[in-house]
Amino acid sequence: MAKVAKRLDEARKGIDRDRAYLLGEAIGLLRDRAKAKFDETIEIAMKLGVDPRHADQIVRGMVQLPNGTGKPVRVAVFARADKAQEATDAGADIVGADDLAKEIQEGRLDFDRCIASPDMMAVVGRLGRILGPRGLMPNPKLGTVTPDVAGAVRAAKGGSVEFRVEKAGLIHGGVGKASFPVDQLEENVRAFVDAIAKAKPSGAKGTYIRKVMLSSTQGPSVWVDLGSIQDATPAAA
Repeated sequence: MAKVAKRLDEARKGIDRDRAYLLGEAIGLLRDRAKAKFDETIEIAMKLGVDPRHADQIVRGMVQLPNGTGKPVRVAVFARADKAQEATDAGADIVGADDLAKEIQEGRLDFDRCIASPDMMAVVGRLGRILGPRGLMPNPKLGTVTPDVAGAVRAAKGGSVEFRVEKAGLIHGGVGKASFPVDQLEENVRAFVDAIAKAKPSGAKGTYIRKVMLSSTQGPSVWVDLGSIQDATPAAA
């Protein structure tokens, strides 16, 4: 921990915490300072002008990052017969029905995304107390309850990222790896912010997107100028 803290102190040098950097400049600063022994994740954190305690101010959805996340995603699929075969052919890591439900009830949770065909929701519904708190419960609004299980598997493997606003109006997610070229990270950040802008809830008042920060797994955070990301998207006003 002491080494990590020392590295973080060193990485903060040269970064003005009171300045909003242009997107490409911010990414360059983070990539230059990503010195961990592993490929650090570039993470985005956004402060929104919403109060998630109110149902009409919830921000939730899915975004497909154009250049992927750089992170392997293990996908579990609830499906039977032909749909099960389609999921397997699309690259699902775990496919099952009642047998998979039993394994999950016994503690098997070695997957990052859970998808279900609509006819399986009677089985999946019994797992809400297990999957829900972990953010793994299939949801038709997120495209994880769908007859096109193969398409959902490919999307998950290809870089789809789920987002949901947390307390105090904060939302965050991974937008790639420090090893990605700057232009690919820029594209991913823009796609993420655009998805948040389009998900603006009806109850949001005043300024919706208030602040955007980028950081790496073991690096400092950098404030990013919203204009350099969006070019005046109306939904962010």
